[in-house]
Amino acid sequence: MEAWARKNTRFIIEPIVGLMARLGISPNALTAAGFAINVVAGVLIGLGHLLAGGLVMTLIAMPLDAFDGALARATHQQTRFGAFFDSVLDRFAEAAILTGLAAYFSQQGDALSVVVTFAALAGSFMVSYTRARAEGLGLECKVGLFSRLGRVILLAAGLIFNQPVVMIWLLATLSNATAIQRILHVRRIAA
Repeated sequence: MEAWARKNTRFIIEPIVGLMARLGISPNALTAAGFAINVVAGVLIGLGHLLAGGLVMTLIAMPLDAFDGALARATHQQTRFGAFFDSVLDRFAEAAILTGLAAYFSQQGDALSVVVTFAALAGSFMVSYTRARAEGLGLECKVGLFSRLGRVILLAAGLIFNQPVVMIWLLATLSNATAIQRILHVRRIAA
């Protein structure tokens, strides 16, 4: 899904990345800014402003996440630290959004949705961890239904269309199913 999105949005991303490069913006600064904006979105969500949080995440934080890697490639600033930093802050950004959702559900008195939010957080982290651990063993592990882009799109849609309960159940189910798919994939190729 990510490769398709990267290919089909290149005509939008490349001119903006060119401008950023001319302005001397660093890829790691974009990564940090995207994380900070996701924290703002998480706070808005936690305060009950689902639409505002969803729009901040969708219209500001998501584009920055798309631009940081493209800027690094365009300016020949790709580093192992940059890739690591991006991955780590992506996890923190997801945690900020989901923590905001847990706070929202808690304020609504919806204890079950709080628990499901933590299941979604665990599943989200396990999708990333299973891939990272497999790659650490020299195995490719990009399989599965629900990569990060899918999770972010679902989060955005659930917030913008005011369907947080449906969204969190789907997120918990699909992210954990993807982690299980990756476990089974690694079992098959590592045997």
